[in-house]
Amino acid sequence: MAISSGGGGSTPMSEINTTPLVDVMLVLLIIFLIAVPVAIQTVEQLEVPIIESVESKDKVENLLLTVTTTDADGRTAGTQRSGFTGAVREGECRVYINNITLVTSQELYDQAFAKLDRIVQRAGGPEALRADPDLIPQVHIRGDKDAPWRCVAGAIYNVQAAGYPTVGFISNPVDPNG
Repeated sequence: MAISSGGGGSTPMSEINTTPLVDVMLVLLIIFLIAVPVAIQTVEQLEVPIIESVESKDKVENLLLTVTTTDADGRTAGTQRSGFTGAVREGECRVYINNITLVTSQELYDQAFAKLDRIVQRAGGPEALRADPDLIPQVHIRGDKDAPWRCVAGAIYNVQAAGYPTVGFISNPVDPNG
């Protein structure tokens, strides 16, 4: 049996000791074999519904709110050229009714309540609306993506306090073709 003592020359040994590498890889393999089934456990198989998008038939009585904030210089978005550079999270909340009328929180509550009251009276009272839920108006909110949640939540609170039972959000549809 020939044994090399390594003292025969001054050349460095070029063999790599792979035993520690194999030990580490086996430990990692065992950890992953145990961890992966735990990580991908599911409660049960779910079937996500596929719903064809249909165009909504908006009622004239629906209340449309636009929620945004002032820009970094305190300018308000409007229909005229004001130099508005876009909503910022630190800005003051701005709520517009029907994309035109800028209102405060109290004005939002008062106008929403008055509009809902006119609709209820025209329909013949609350009983008539309970009999035909399609007559109940809704609130649709268009929120700026940079508007903080406190602004949107404040608008929701005011219209629900005024009596509107349904609040929805309007967003831009995603193009399925990319």
